[in-house]
Amino acid sequence: MNNTNKLKIFNDPIYGFITIPNSLIYDLIQHPYFQRLRRITQMGLSYLVYPGAHHTRFHHAIGAMHIMQKAVEVLRSKEVVISKDEENALYIAILLHDIGHGPFSHAMEHSIVEEVNHEQISLLFMNKLNLEFEGQLSLAIQIFKGDYHRKFMLQLISSQLDMDRMDYLKRDSFYSGVAEGNINSDRLIQMINVVDEALVMEEKGIYSIEKFLMARRLMYWQTYLHKTSLVAELTLTKALQRAKELFNKGDEVDCSSPLKYFMEHKITLENFTNNNLDKFAQLDDFDIISALKNWQYHTDFILSSLSKMIINRDLSKIKLNSEKFPLEVLEEMTIRFAKENNITQQEAKYFIFKGKIKNQAYSKDAEPIRILKKDKTIEDVAEASDQLNLKALSKPVTKYFICFPKQLEELYH
Repeated sequence: MNNTNKLKIFNDPIYGFITIPNSLIYDLIQHPYFQRLRRITQMGLSYLVYPGAHHTRFHHAIGAMHIMQKAVEVLRSKEVVISKDEENALYIAILLHDIGHGPFSHAMEHSIVEEVNHEQISLLFMNKLNLEFEGQLSLAIQIFKGDYHRKFMLQLISSQLDMDRMDYLKRDSFYSGVAEGNINSDRLIQMINVVDEALVMEEKGIYSIEKFLMARRLMYWQTYLHKTSLVAELTLTKALQRAKELFNKGDEVDCSSPLKYFMEHKITLENFTNNNLDKFAQLDDFDIISALKNWQYHTDFILSSLSKMIINRDLSKIKLNSEKFPLEVLEEMTIRFAKENNITQQEAKYFIFKGKIKNQAYSKDAEPIRILKKDKTIEDVAEASDQLNLKALSKPVTKYFICFPKQLEELYH
């Protein structure tokens, strides 16, 4: 008989002690699929800008589960009926919501498995675990997919003010040292309620919500969309793209067997078998770093140069602008770089490229954040707020960027 004590406690730098609520949650955390999250960086390559940002998806998932426990407690104190099965399903769904992330989280979202996003892979993992755990995840999966009749349960997991966002803003702010992202999650959770099976926030919490939305906007500009993180992550995707190209041409490209498998096979949602899922579960940040360390000595100039840029943090220049960059600048740089390095203009595009980024703290088109007013009416937070900046936060801001090697800076006007 196995006498393992499954009621463990985690010591978390954000919340203090986090308790595992029951043995099923313990067994899910102990599963190799979940333990892999210890090897997946939460903020991609942001540690190249913020040296402290080395925390992992494991940290985040445990933290999100902890604040879900707080949310259930608060809702029950306000006479919202949540059964034991529903409570457990909420913990499982939030715990596993990010289990489908690949190496470096969002940085490589469509690089390894090109056509499948991490939410879809999370669901594949949940379904596989549900078989292993004899159907004990069925209700959690129903909630995660939005198929459960109590809508507020999905809103706690995925909405514009969910437990996922509450944890990652506070956690990413703490580890990066960017104080602007620090939110008062305790206050926000105390303000939640349910009306007609939909999640609402009590009116007295409106300033905390405004602070939350402002923090989200600032964290995107300062960390998630920071220009150096952006150029590092784009360089990483270009390196993998080049490795795949060489691999398909029959060149020798040394890497771990799980990474090699995804270079050899084009995986779609339709052919994402259990075997593919197990291969994906073997992939983490270390496969990528190890590959880059090898590739920096590859005979291919492009793969070697891109790999060195990341390993040595010697990155390309990136310029941001509110207007689109003229194509002539890009073309002039491409011609010159190709000529100087004896590569084709097509190959030079691995180093010289443009794109755009968008930041929108609050979307009026998505599920709104509903404010429960003192007279019991319900209003969208953007209308209920007396702060003009909340209307501004709901407008998307687009910035355009151009990336190019440092030696071409003189050509940039």
